[in-house]
Amino acid sequence: MKHCGIDCRLSLGHSGIGRYVKELVPHLLRSSDHHFTLFVRNKNEEWLSVLSENVNIVEADIPHYSLAEQIRLPSIIKKSGIDLLFSPHFNVPLRCPIPFVVTIHDLILHRYPNQASFLKQKAYRFLMKRSVTRAQKIIAVSAFTAGELNDVYGVSVGSKVTVVHEGISPHFTPRSDDEQRAVRQKFDLQRDFFLYVGNAKEHKNVKLLLDAFAQANIADADLVLVSSGKEAERLKMESNTKRLEGVKDDDLPALYSAARAFVTASLYEGYGLPVLEAAACGCPVIATNGSAITEVAPEGSLLLEPTVDAFSEGFQNPPQAGASDARSWEEVARETLAALENM
Repeated sequence: MKHCGIDCRLSLGHSGIGRYVKELVPHLLRSSDHHFTLFVRNKNEEWLSVLSENVNIVEADIPHYSLAEQIRLPSIIKKSGIDLLFSPHFNVPLRCPIPFVVTIHDLILHRYPNQASFLKQKAYRFLMKRSVTRAQKIIAVSAFTAGELNDVYGVSVGSKVTVVHEGISPHFTPRSDDEQRAVRQKFDLQRDFFLYVGNAKEHKNVKLLLDAFAQANIADADLVLVSSGKEAERLKMESNTKRLEGVKDDDLPALYSAARAFVTASLYEGYGLPVLEAAACGCPVIATNGSAITEVAPEGSLLLEPTVDAFSEGFQNPPQAGASDARSWEEVARETLAALENM
């Protein structure tokens, strides 16, 4: 690998992939003497200011899943002079002029269309298949996702799939009583609370959480959802449930630390960062016993079948905080670099 390009255009978003880019790339650059070129939507993004010197930044203000991505991006890649493209997502241009490596986080639309249109599902499957077939190497963020790739596309670990678990930022640590009081005041959380962090798409199964919490009839605590989007807006909230929007990453550690437990009834996760973030902050975890959650949940987590009865009992009898065994992004960067070099 002489000169590697990294597609960082998703760093502008607040999705899991956006966080993956902003955490992994700086550590990747610090772990290597190779020269890198980053393709970004905006050169003035704050996270770019801390990068090391062995990097060239190319502004490619091209939306994902767009026609421009297919028409303009290949020429930008070619003009950059890179030898290899690393994409932290599956959507590589169909006419990518150089070899590439992709990270696959999940195969969610294969399992849960989440009300995506028929056209979007077809485009997703077409682009995913092309990327999986043509990639020189695939990084799967969990053994579960690697298994999904094998089930759907017949590619397996040991052929061209490498499993590299994600990391947790050192930002996620247990916070002091003063910080917890401050975040409670900021979001008007006057009572004890259980905490959910994530979107409210179909596979997240948030309605089950609401139903289970209602059945549990917890007299001294609320259920707080850190969730936004049209699906979250349609949720029916009761007097002992509350939804927060616009919560910044800086507030999450104190929220996790203050919560009685973190809860998720998600039916499908390619990794499950909030589970590990919560545990790293000393927060007990109640989660679904399935998908990648089973693989990454720390010891001491209460893993349940996704039923109202099971989660209702979990609310009534939450676990104690377990041990956190989160990996650092330095480790993730070293393993990712090894995958990029071992072509």
